[in-house]
Amino acid sequence: MKIFLNFLIVIIPIIATAQKYTISGSIKDGDNGEDLMGAVIFVKEKPSVGTQSNDYGFYSISLEKGNYTLIYQFVGYDAFEKKITLNQNATLSIELQPAKQQSVVVNAKKDNDVISSSEMSVTKLDPKSIETVPVLFGEKDIVKVLQMTPGVKSAGEGNAGFYVRGGAADQNLILLDEAPVYNASHLLGFFSVFNSDAIKDVSLYKGGIPAEYGGRGSSVMDVKMKDGNSKHLGVSGGIGLISSRLTIEAPIIKNKGSFIISGRRSYADLFLKLSKKKELRETSLYFYDLNLKANYQFNNKNRLYLSGYFGRDNFGFANFFGFGWGNATGTIRFNHIFSDKLFSNTSLIYSNYNYSFDIGTGENNFGLKSSIRDINFKEDLSYFINANNSIKVGLNIIHHTFKPGELYASNPSFNPVKLGNRFALESGLYIQNEQKFSDKVNLNYGVRYSLFNQLGSGTVYSYDEAGDITDTKIYTKNKIVQTYSGFEPRISFNYQISDSLAFKSSFNRNYQYLHLLSNTVSTSPTDLWVPSSNNVKPQIVDQFAMGLFKNFKSNMFETSVEVYYKKLYNQIDYRDGANLVLNDKVEGELVYGIGKAYGAEFSIKKVKGRFTGWVSYTLSRTLRRFDAINNGNWFAARQDRI
Repeated sequence: MKIFLNFLIVIIPIIATAQKYTISGSIKDGDNGEDLMGAVIFVKEKPSVGTQSNDYGFYSISLEKGNYTLIYQFVGYDAFEKKITLNQNATLSIELQPAKQQSVVVNAKKDNDVISSSEMSVTKLDPKSIETVPVLFGEKDIVKVLQMTPGVKSAGEGNAGFYVRGGAADQNLILLDEAPVYNASHLLGFFSVFNSDAIKDVSLYKGGIPAEYGGRGSSVMDVKMKDGNSKHLGVSGGIGLISSRLTIEAPIIKNKGSFIISGRRSYADLFLKLSKKKELRETSLYFYDLNLKANYQFNNKNRLYLSGYFGRDNFGFANFFGFGWGNATGTIRFNHIFSDKLFSNTSLIYSNYNYSFDIGTGENNFGLKSSIRDINFKEDLSYFINANNSIKVGLNIIHHTFKPGELYASNPSFNPVKLGNRFALESGLYIQNEQKFSDKVNLNYGVRYSLFNQLGSGTVYSYDEAGDITDTKIYTKNKIVQTYSGFEPRISFNYQISDSLAFKSSFNRNYQYLHLLSNTVSTSPTDLWVPSSNNVKPQIVDQFAMGLFKNFKSNMFETSVEVYYKKLYNQIDYRDGANLVLNDKVEGELVYGIGKAYGAEFSIKKVKGRFTGWVSYTLSRTLRRFDAINNGNWFAARQDRI
């Protein structure tokens, strides 16, 4: 921690033309006590001076000595005005009351935030917007809604997998309360693992990805769970065609802590029990998930969060054939306010994804299982220098354990086949600044430095271009086999031409050290995750984007046109007849090449009034080139859409 504090002191410029005082605090929902992230605070006497609350509702704004009127706004809530006399640092926490008449919007921010913000290529959703969209079998689903937005393509009809701007399915980083989710699907992709009743906010970054995120090439889907009602007990639920759900939330201590428990289960298997056929009665066909979260505020400066997710799919036919997969995540977060300008979030995160496959009965039964487990430490520091500069720095260290496959059987004479575990250490250090140069120019810029180490123990093979083994080495535990690293610059620029028109552009470079091996177009639970190694180089993705954003009729309509170009390096494909299952030499089956993707996205949204919604259109192209495929010529990638 001391290292980062010293780092901040060195990099933060001293801006002291006049003595300034700081107002800081938190913004919450007055009905249930939930933190309001992205709430807008601005000064009535200085309309160009303002800020937004962070992911935990914390805000900080610095002003010269004087009398001011602060205005707090969040879409769907009544605005709140507070007159203050500022002659010293002050703490001011606010509870906003939900408006009696609310309009559902996709971007829950102030009216012209799309114009004034440096963010671009970002889609934000809240539970209200999800409820208004018709989806498969009437089940509310975050991913299904995102698949209807520009630049996002479904991996198949009814499938929860998705492609973003020509990137592969494994190039999407999916986070649930900071924990990575490696397979976000239920029922073979017909539904996602995200129970809308437990979700507070969803952000999908397609471009201009902030430096705080790393590890995937194309996009970041950041999902945050509700904290729970700290005011009173609340119970809600619903019965659907496929599944039913129940949510309970209540205070631990009123206005100091709360919890939420939200569960969901499908029940197709319960109806099968009524069948006259024994095979159907003995068939299992269901999924379940459970979201848990609790938080407690010790005082005005310290707050603890505990959250977890547990979900699984089970399919079995007559006790003869079955398979299942599931995710388990856990997050411990501690918020600390060092001062009215310095905010800290420390997280310890666990994630586990596994699948299993069984066939046969009695002594003829055999099965296959595989898993990937992460243990992750994060430290993020936010420093609010002044109304025009907000710096964020942090580090992230992840230990990966891959269990690529084990074949087992109930017959004692069968010798199990178990592939050696693989280990890796992935680290990242970043700094970013949200800076407002003038009323017309905003800039979000930063850089991330990522480091990846392939670790022992195990046997490591080297291959030539034909896939033949050229060398074999044995490494002891935690011995470094291969190291990769690189700088990942990120920048987003906004020039506000007028109150209703803006030009934006962005560039980001992303390194991806984990790769998904699959022979199917859509994601499958048996797809294999492998780390970068002495043979497999990290994927690198560079993306340029620019666009025009225009609002009409007092910000009732939001329109945008974005174009992008993406260059992809070290892309992976397979040799003819490649075997991906229980193959400890699978890296010899791989070939490597490059790719490119480009396109244009058009969007019109109506965000006010009784009737709201959006229409979007995407025209895109995604190509790949491998020396070992198609005679080295460009060809359409499997996720290409026209």
